[in-house]
Order: sequence, then structure tokens, then C-alpha cells
Amino acid sequence: MGNVDYVHGYSTREHQRLLDQAGSLVELLHADTAFPAGSTVLEAGCGVGAQTVTIAASSPDARFTSVDISPESLAAAETRVRQAGLSNVAFRQADIFALPFPAESFDHIFVCFVLEHLHDPLGALASLKTVLKPGGTITVIEGDHGSTYFHPDNADARRAVGCLVEMQARLGGNSLIGRELYPLLTKAGFAPVSVSPRMVYVDGSKPALIEGFTRNTFTAMVEGVRDQALSAGIVDAAAWQRGIDGLNRTAADDGVFCYTFFKARAVRAA
Repeated sequence: MGNVDYVHGYSTREHQRLLDQAGSLVELLHADTAFPAGSTVLEAGCGVGAQTVTIAASSPDARFTSVDISPESLAAAETRVRQAGLSNVAFRQADIFALPFPAESFDHIFVCFVLEHLHDPLGALASLKTVLKPGGTITVIEGDHGSTYFHPDNADARRAVGCLVEMQARLGGNSLIGRELYPLLTKAGFAPVSVSPRMVYVDGSKPALIEGFTRNTFTAMVEGVRDQALSAGIVDAAAWQRGIDGLNRTAADDGVFCYTFFKARAVRAA
């Protein structure tokens, strides 16, 4: 959206990765996501609708407007929402930095996995604040790749994760932004602001998370920047493959994988 370069790309594989991520994290991220009946909610940066289906289904009497700058992503999101039988979502192509809505249009705003890709996340929050009614809330969810740790530990695996962090930074994003949500929202003028960490813990007793998160979400996300990292010369092919092998090793029965998301809720002062 606006000044953004999406490091993961728009491939069919990335589309599926986003759906796998959303499906494996519903309870962790959205058990407490709900909007009152009759309220208007702006979902900013809906992408392919991976989160849209969950939030719209959990608040069937709220009215959602989901926007994204990519017409292809919007089409995929609308198809997904209609296939889910949901009728409380309208879609519109829009840029977060140039929103086509009057001031103070929405009761609530929902933003998930968007700020990490923006060159100016503070500016995005300021733009979103203008279309939020006084007393309305904004919910922001972001990951933090620096929160990753695992067993068996593997230096090459950590380096592969670092390649993703580096490539996203070179594109103007920030994959460590989860830890910054409180100061960002505070600086944008929201108050009060509350942030809660949501740790994904995966071991051999959680096969659904091993498949849905360790393999199909996180490791797939790292694998997606292979060509960029090799072209940039920040890793060689052999070290890269050792790193991916190390990440896959954490998905074995005796492996452990941990990652933390951050969920913030803030209010636009009346």
C-alpha cells in the first residue's frame, strides 16, 4: 500500500502461505477480536482475505470495508469471502496513505501484517487515524522475526532468518516491528494503547502447528527470499540450504519452534 515493496511477492505459493498462516493462528490471534453489532470496521491492507474471513465471521453483525492497493489481491479476497458465505464485507481498492473516505467514517480499524511492509508506518497510522471516529479503536497485529528461537539451535538457520530481516529492510520494511507497536501508536496520538504478546510454541505434540506454522508459514516465508538473498550476496547457496534444513529440522518430533506476535489495541481520543 503506497510506499511499500512486498518482500514475499504475489505468487500462488505466497497466497497459500498466507492462508496457512491465518488458519493456524485463528485462536491465538483472534479469540478476542470482535466488533459490536452495527459498527463499521475498516480492514486496511486485506491482501488475499486471509484474515478477513475470520474477523467478518466472528462479528457477523458488524459491517466491514476491506481495502488493498492490489486489485489481484482484492479479487482473491472477495472470492474467498463469498465462498465462505459472508455478506457483511465490501471491498474497495485504496491506498492507506490516500484513503478515499471522509474524516471520522469508521467506528473501528483493523490492521494485520501490514505495517511491517511500509516505508512509513507512522504516517500510515496517522492516515488511518483521520478516518476513525473519536473514541473508536484500532487493532494492529504484527510479527517480529527477532523473536524466533528453536531447538535444535542452528547458526545457519538463524542466518537464513536474518536474510529475510535484511531483505525486508532493504525494501524499506521492518520485520522487527512487533516490538515497536506501543511507541508507534503512542507517537501517532492514540491513547490509551495496550499491547499483548502472543507466542506460538510448537513441539512434537502439536502436529497441526508443525505443518501449518513451522513448515507452511514460517519456513516457507524464509524460503521465499532465497533468490533475493543469493543475488544480494548476503549468503551463499550452501549456507542457505543448511539454514533451511536447520529450520525443517525443528519440525521433527523432538524439535521445538517459538515465535511471538504482538497485538495492539488503541483508542482515538475523543
